[in-house]
Amino acid sequence: MRIRGVVLAVAAVAATTGVASAFNCPVVIKQAEDMIRKAEAAKPTADTRGLLDEAKKSLAEARAHHEGAKTKKDHGDAVRKAKVAAAYAEEALTLSAP
Repeated sequence: MRIRGVVLAVAAVAATTGVASAFNCPVVIKQAEDMIRKAEAAKPTADTRGLLDEAKKSLAEARAHHEGAKTKKDHGDAVRKAKVAAAYAEEALTLSAP
């Protein structure tokens, strides 16, 4: 249920962001990539590998939404997916801390 809580929290944040963030896909995607790299550098454990896998999956979806974007909603979907990816990676980083 922990993953569901993370996703709900990220969705709430994404819903409160303005339209301006919909066009910041590359920035948010880069932030997610950085967070994933940071979490991977913390030496993934059995508890964090699944979270990192989910982060990478969401990041790939964010990239796909951004590259195929035709509407503001597509960009919004890319931003949301990137934020979800960052949240998974952040949780993995937190769990790998001593």
